[in-house]
Amino acid sequence: MSSVRAVADAVLYEGYLLYPYRGNATKNQARWQFGVLGPTDAETDGLGENDHLTAQFVVEGNGSLDVTVRFLQLQHRTAERAVGDRFEPVTELTDGQRSWLTWDEAVPREISYGPMAVEDLPRLLPLHVPGGTDIEIIGTAGRLVRTRESLNGYLEMTAKSIGTLTMITLSVYNSGARAAGKNDAIARSFIGSHAIVEVAGGEFVSLLDPPPEMTFDCRQHRCFPVLAGEPDQRRTLLISPIILYDYPQIAEQSEGSLFDSTEIDEILTLRVMTMTDEEKAQARATDPEAARIIDQCDAMTPDAMQRLHGILRSPRGLIPEVPDGVDWWDPMADSAVSPDADAVLVNGVRVAKGTHVRLHPGRRADAQDLFYEGKTAHVTSVHADVDGNAHVGVVLDEDPAADLHEWFGRYLYFAPDEVEPLTAR
Repeated sequence: MSSVRAVADAVLYEGYLLYPYRGNATKNQARWQFGVLGPTDAETDGLGENDHLTAQFVVEGNGSLDVTVRFLQLQHRTAERAVGDRFEPVTELTDGQRSWLTWDEAVPREISYGPMAVEDLPRLLPLHVPGGTDIEIIGTAGRLVRTRESLNGYLEMTAKSIGTLTMITLSVYNSGARAAGKNDAIARSFIGSHAIVEVAGGEFVSLLDPPPEMTFDCRQHRCFPVLAGEPDQRRTLLISPIILYDYPQIAEQSEGSLFDSTEIDEILTLRVMTMTDEEKAQARATDPEAARIIDQCDAMTPDAMQRLHGILRSPRGLIPEVPDGVDWWDPMADSAVSPDADAVLVNGVRVAKGTHVRLHPGRRADAQDLFYEGKTAHVTSVHADVDGNAHVGVVLDEDPAADLHEWFGRYLYFAPDEVEPLTAR
């Protein structure tokens, strides 16, 4: 489960705090990330987000399920300065070399249910996290008051047998009272909500590469379930508010989460290293997680930085030899390949530029590619990568911008076994 939880933690904190990790940065003024479940009617009232997420997934066998619901609970931290025998709220509290801002932190929460036999569903289970207040005295300078609102919701699970398979519907609801304002709404929201589901006595079915006997569709609301853990097992499912592929992994070169997975770790680390001492102090004063990131980047060794630079795998024998008298950067160096003329055999049919095909995205596809299932397209090019794998470039027939995509060379790419030739053998 360690690899599953590593990915789940990345989902939990994705977007929590963005570079430059300071509370006064514009991008950190409007916060909070994916998977926010607002209290009742928060979305309708324009104060917050929708109150639930729902995932449908498929199980083979009548096993039992363990469900772990994970999210962040907002914790408002108020900095208060000591004035005689009383305290007054301030934007920033300083004690020697350290500072603390008035800021919204978050506390990770995890609630587990199970085991629940599939045959015993439906189940309706309470989800409750109490509120509270903690006070931390900061020397003679003042104190930090941390306040949390109680969270209330429930987990609903139902099962429907379809042939030899069982479709499970899992929903997480925030049933908290109607919010009085935006600050109240986010204070009583489940933030970064997701779930980890494990099965004993059965196996999950991949929704990205379903078996032929699965002739029905699963519907998702604000989340997407993918297989997780080791690629040779199907006992763990991650229900994520971020669309992932089956068996997502954290790169082994990563030194720790930076809360911004759309960035390249190396680039973001280098940017943190270029921050001034004053900027780093402001980040540390903002949030304990921001302080951890600054310390992590400051402690980066040359070897760790080199690992972030990536791995070069030898392409020997797969890249065409550069003709004599031609520089490697000259377009003529690629004369050994011709995507406009090259072809690949699919079910005995020569597929090349101009071939008409039907798309069937498979295991390697990301979730967005599934929208192209059954669509027809025409082939624009055939490519080979440095690993020797073929890729078929296509443009959808029904795309109103097809001409523009061809002109700019912006194609969709599929493996040969993901396209069905519509021409004769």
